[in-house]
Amino acid sequence: MDFRRWPVDVDEAIALQESLGARALEALEDPWSPPPSPLLLGGCFVTFDARDRAWAAAALVREGGTRPEGQAVVEGSAGFPYVVGLLALREGPLLEAAVRALPRMPDCLLVNAGGADHPRRAGLATHLGAVLGVPTVGVTERPVVAACEPPGLARGESSPLVIGDDVVGFSVRTRSARRPVLVSAGWRVTAETARDLVLQAASAQRTPQPLRVARRLARVARTRTSI
Repeated sequence: MDFRRWPVDVDEAIALQESLGARALEALEDPWSPPPSPLLLGGCFVTFDARDRAWAAAALVREGGTRPEGQAVVEGSAGFPYVVGLLALREGPLLEAAVRALPRMPDCLLVNAGGADHPRRAGLATHLGAVLGVPTVGVTERPVVAACEPPGLARGESSPLVIGDDVVGFSVRTRSARRPVLVSAGWRVTAETARDLVLQAASAQRTPQPLRVARRLARVARTRTSI
């Protein structure tokens, strides 16, 4: 099954995710390794209004920087109602379009969605990476199906996200005494690399800077269109 495309219905989505989950595990036998130079990190985020109109944004931010080196916003509509585990149907094509509208592909893409923390180990972050051919990391506010204990209160503390006996990500304290972010392995990125990248990309704020920029872009576009 060709997992480098988006499904059109629930049955196809589940079948694609089952195939992709197995392929993602195989890909981690030869995982992506960050290059030594400062990475060009991407972030993508989509927001909706009450009528399910959508604004998807993507941004490029150099590791350690704050200003975007590229940004894009696309408008559209939700492809499917919100269902946990099936965000590929609702958001996948929108986020792909936003990332492809950037001036170049990032070295690694941070996605506001789950990766390996998913019933079939193939959340939207993993699926988007496979479609784009780009390493990805999932960043969420709460776990999808994984369990975890709270990390220590100091910045840099982390605790594993687990499904059964498998570590699929980490709960990471990016700011001391602030609520942690949940980071899961995506396409070709291990849980440990994902944790380290997110911690580096959130050097000044709780949320990694590429995602902060993309989130702001999407919300501003929604507000301007709604006026």
